[in-house]
Amino acid sequence: MSRPLELVLIGAGNRGARAYASYALEHPDELRFVAVAEPDPLRRHRFADEHDLDDAQCYSTWEGLIAHGQLGSAAIVTTQDRMHVAPTVAALDAGYDVLLEKPMAHTLAGCIELIQAAERNGRILQICHVLRYSPFWRTLHDVLTSGRLGDIITVEHRENVAYWHMAHSFVRGPWSNEGRSSPMILAKCCHDLDILTWNLPSPVKHLSSVGSLMHYRAESVGPEIPLRCTDGCPIEPSCAFSAIGTYLEMRPFPEYLAAAKAGNFNLEAPNLWPFVVLTPDISREGRLQALKEGPFGRCVYHCDNDVVDNQMVTMQLESGASVVLVMHGHSNEEHRSMRYDGTRATLRARFGDPSQITIYEHATGKEEEVPIMQKVSGHGGGDYNLMSDFLAALRGEIPPLTSARVSLESHLLAFAAEEARHNHSVIDMAEFRARAEMLTQP
Repeated sequence: MSRPLELVLIGAGNRGARAYASYALEHPDELRFVAVAEPDPLRRHRFADEHDLDDAQCYSTWEGLIAHGQLGSAAIVTTQDRMHVAPTVAALDAGYDVLLEKPMAHTLAGCIELIQAAERNGRILQICHVLRYSPFWRTLHDVLTSGRLGDIITVEHRENVAYWHMAHSFVRGPWSNEGRSSPMILAKCCHDLDILTWNLPSPVKHLSSVGSLMHYRAESVGPEIPLRCTDGCPIEPSCAFSAIGTYLEMRPFPEYLAAAKAGNFNLEAPNLWPFVVLTPDISREGRLQALKEGPFGRCVYHCDNDVVDNQMVTMQLESGASVVLVMHGHSNEEHRSMRYDGTRATLRARFGDPSQITIYEHATGKEEEVPIMQKVSGHGGGDYNLMSDFLAALRGEIPPLTSARVSLESHLLAFAAEEARHNHSVIDMAEFRARAEMLTQP
């Protein structure tokens, strides 16, 4: 068997260290990491311990790693959204192929710069649109492209973000403020827009969008509500967004509590998300201290968040089909749901726990549930399948499923949606794409 590929990691946070790099721990014959760049010393040292790296292989900055020359065949870049472009361009220029976390950049100009760098150097730049690699989404894609539904007339696609996930990631967490990250429609829904462009070969002709930050605001509560859930909040015991309830009592996670009570689950497991992002010490005492001092203990009505908690994007395709994408942060459970109506059949599906795809034939009345393979990692199996395919592409066994240029379309739709939302306008996507094309000119 050939030797494992050697990669470097730039950004050892939850996505980099847990979703992608952990593949090397389970498949050491395929992959090993030879260097890491991470400014947080605790994360850097933890990654070094897990992957048996010595101090010389660990860097506090990506600049230091790149300056050392090419250390592996590829780099995984999983920094924060606004920090994607510079390290990725530097890695491409240094000779690395790159797997880059989505969104590829928080601006259109940044997306174009990345594409130009990849094509200038003749390198692979693959964006982590992990849903394409999930058995559920691959099955859905196969059904839709088989022609079984006939001509697709309307599509409804919903991104139902659970209330606790919204509070964790998009109110208290790193993606809560557009000035520090990116618009919610880009940060959360570039996955969904990528799936729609993958499943619907007819390009978007016109696009409009509405949305707002409706609930997670100071005006939603009275002056008696303190800044932190740990400061004696009078509504904390009954508040769905209580940090104490979420991170200490685990109220939104009855399955965790039931498994722990049965004795087959450790509530203080080191990799348990979302608790792992609070603090390196995820004991109850460590989590409580983090709530008293860190961002995740803040009241959801007293944060500096400004991203929307609801948005709708309506699209007309060149084919004449109508598509609507709905995103909101008030769902009782985390899942995506969708409906495709064609001239021959209707498809209804949900991606969550459980996942299901059902086809209803118009002429016969036949109802068929489509079998879906079981997931083996995060994002319905997409995380590890993405890594497996990326490594196969590096070995030259398969072409990459996507490229940065292919991924640009979903980002263009997100940028267009934000322009439409802010300007109360309808976007002509041919003109919008022409603007992007002008940026690609030298």
